[in-house]
Amino acid sequence: MDVPKEQITALLDNALFNSAQLLGSFLVSSSTVNAETSPHLKAENLVLLGDALFREREYRRAIHTYKQALQYYKIIPKQNSTSSRSALSASNRSSSPNSFNICAINENEVKFKIASCHFALSENKVALVEMEGIPSKARNLQMSLLMAKLYRNTKHTRGAVTCYRECLRQCPYVIEAIIALAELGASAKDIISLFPQTPNRGGRAQLDHGDSSRWLQRYVEAQCCIASNDYKGGLELLAELLQRFPNNTHILLEMAKVEAIIGKNDEAIMNFEKVRSIDPYVVTYMDEYAMLLKMKSDYSKLNKLVHDLLSIDSTRPEVFVALSVLWERKDERGALSYAEKSIKIDERHIPGYLMKGNLLLALKRPESAVMAFRGAQELRADLRSYQGLVHSYLAFSKVKEALYAAREAMKAMPQSAKALKLVGDVHASNSGGREKAKKFYESALRLEPGYLGAALALAELHVIEGRNGDAVSLLERYLKDWADDSLHVKLAQVFAATNMLQDSLSHYQSALRINPQNEAAKKGLERLEKQMKGVDPDAPEEEEENEVDDADAEQEEAELL
Repeated sequence: MDVPKEQITALLDNALFNSAQLLGSFLVSSSTVNAETSPHLKAENLVLLGDALFREREYRRAIHTYKQALQYYKIIPKQNSTSSRSALSASNRSSSPNSFNICAINENEVKFKIASCHFALSENKVALVEMEGIPSKARNLQMSLLMAKLYRNTKHTRGAVTCYRECLRQCPYVIEAIIALAELGASAKDIISLFPQTPNRGGRAQLDHGDSSRWLQRYVEAQCCIASNDYKGGLELLAELLQRFPNNTHILLEMAKVEAIIGKNDEAIMNFEKVRSIDPYVVTYMDEYAMLLKMKSDYSKLNKLVHDLLSIDSTRPEVFVALSVLWERKDERGALSYAEKSIKIDERHIPGYLMKGNLLLALKRPESAVMAFRGAQELRADLRSYQGLVHSYLAFSKVKEALYAAREAMKAMPQSAKALKLVGDVHASNSGGREKAKKFYESALRLEPGYLGAALALAELHVIEGRNGDAVSLLERYLKDWADDSLHVKLAQVFAATNMLQDSLSHYQSALRINPQNEAAKKGLERLEKQMKGVDPDAPEEEEENEVDDADAEQEEAELL
């Protein structure tokens, strides 16, 4: 043979994929290999070239090459085919596209590689057709995991559950299978029961049921709590795990994600920052961190985060969501295009849908926002998708639908003060429901006394009904324990409405000392200063001034970007 096959195998083993691909072109075109008399050699050579192309991410060429190999495989005499399979079985090679020391072709393995290429191209249905051509008894762990992902991506939930369960039967440490089964509704007891209990001659990974493996069971319980919206229980279990595995970036990220969902923003930011201090190149969940920084108006950190993410990997969906967050202040339509790009990269990326929904709501397109939040809910319903749905429905007066969504949130999270507040928000949207809204807000505060969102909503209700004194006493009570800029802004608004302008001024200034970027405080203070000068803040001739201010703000944003 002109080109020794072991040479391309050596290049593949040493990760010299470009050289392997170039050498492979010589290998498959060699005149010494007659396709008619030696189809098995031709097929093996094509598979090696396909492996090189796969690792070079030339997936279309790899698919084409693998399919050529299968065509030659089909014309191999039956006895050769049988001996090839035996040789492969004897070699006990992995069927992963990452393993290339193949001495003979195996049809199932090549189908798996073709499916892997389609999966990399997000062609899930085509990949699934290839995988379903592999008999279930012939599937190994990698094949089962790919099938599970394909079934889930194509919304075949039952098939996905079956395949994920099979993964854990073979190896209890397939963490992504644990997370997926929890999200698909499996109980912790059900998942743990799948773990191999006794020694297995088949070489499957065993779970040591002593103290050393108890952490894995705790991890399963934590993921099941989070998936069932028991965020408090999930956080407690993750905190317990963190004591055993200090500085574990995965656990810290999971905790930060949950804290972001339930509104524990300061704790979430602290955990995200800890992760970045341990590993500054982490991209996972960093779009969630970007959203929190925007909520805190910390645009310098947000700008640095986006810059870092772009330099780490500009192809990840998290990067485009973070870009969307950064651009929202300057150009909401531009920000929307970034959010849509993140979904295009990964159709299962929930923050992309949440960001898209919030932007559509800001652009006064609530009907489209509903679709985005529904997209997030189909993937995994959490508090933020419910909040988005309720606010979107209320924005175009679909009170019945908003109430249904809020009640669904309350059923899913019966111990959540934020779910109770959502129901209160719907009732507060019409004058006839304000008394009910008051009860829901008060219930939310009893359940979670430190929930400022419910306190602010209740204060707003007091103001609407003319109980300004009640609003002031409520907000001042909270100010004793929480120095929050939003509390100062609300107090300032109440004092301004009752013509107590000096008190209003004091609270706007306090809000801006805590958060200099608070837009509501800036606008409120500007309005208040006009009132104090005896100028009507709603007079139309003042619009030109506002336009100048907007231009100044845009210039500041341009400098920041």
